[in-house]
Amino acid sequence: MAIKKNGLIPSSAPEELKNVLKAVASEWGDKIKDMEEFLVIPLKGAMTNEVFQINWPTIHDDLHQKVLVRIYGEGVELFFNRDDEIRTFECMSKHGQGPRLLGRFPDGRIEEFIHARTLSAVDLRDPEISVLIAAKLREFHNLDMPGPKDVLLWKRLRTWLGHAKKFCSPKDVKDFCLNVLGDEINVLEKELAKDHQEIGFCHNDLQYGNIMMDEETRAITLIDYEYASYNPVAYDLANHFCEMAANYHTETPHLLDYIIYPDMEERWRFICAYLRSSGNEPSDAEVEQLLIDAEKYTLANHLFWGLWGIISGHVNKIDFDYLEYARQRFQQYWLSKPLLLGS
Repeated sequence: MAIKKNGLIPSSAPEELKNVLKAVASEWGDKIKDMEEFLVIPLKGAMTNEVFQINWPTIHDDLHQKVLVRIYGEGVELFFNRDDEIRTFECMSKHGQGPRLLGRFPDGRIEEFIHARTLSAVDLRDPEISVLIAAKLREFHNLDMPGPKDVLLWKRLRTWLGHAKKFCSPKDVKDFCLNVLGDEINVLEKELAKDHQEIGFCHNDLQYGNIMMDEETRAITLIDYEYASYNPVAYDLANHFCEMAANYHTETPHLLDYIIYPDMEERWRFICAYLRSSGNEPSDAEVEQLLIDAEKYTLANHLFWGLWGIISGHVNKIDFDYLEYARQRFQQYWLSKPLLLGS
């Protein structure tokens, strides 16, 4: 593609992308005469899509506009319905929860560039930032989103298991124990799906790269809602805790370190802040119950991202060792299950 002053956008529809960018610039009163005026900066850390920051000079040459261009990853239709995801994105924007949708083209979209800092792996362990994340997550869970409010977790796991089996060789099916995972999913649903559990609109992918913070106001924004759905809120907490074992900005971004998984004190502090943000002081019993539920839901989370890793390894060309990532998630599942559910 011609937009390559500092980078290359691998769009399959470059002319449509150019036209949408020009239209966005025009709406803001900027006239783009030469496509070389667009400055392309690849943003690292995304594992489903490819993401770029696009800058261009305004009519005042000392100022620049910024937008974010998202190129959809290959094979993502196996994970979620893109039209549903766009509707969620637009609804979140109306709720004031994230960036505005500025334009669409066949294999991607243009989003408002949020002037805030994307968090790092270290930020998740900062007690002050963690409290802010917990409160924002509680606010997210309380959103009233359109459409069915049914739990999607178990249906999604079974669907993804079917996809994973189709992609894998007989050897990989055996190595990943895929033939027994159907029974494992059934066991988890029976053990974990309890009447007392709160169902909310869950992000389902709350890793540090999907959290932004305004350095001046300390306001937190959650981004990237591709996997968002109604689920038990304990599952979303479990996902966030599991993400604390990851750092996607290293030489080996696929490697997980469960030695640094948050201990009981850190998880207790996060859940206290989460419940307290609603305006009421939670009892120790409430905190303990949600803590127990979240810890058990880490098992479902390991299967979720393990299956995601297998499928991604066969359809996504982003430079990330998806299959090794999947092996680690499954390994952690089998190690943790006896401790959390008994034999």
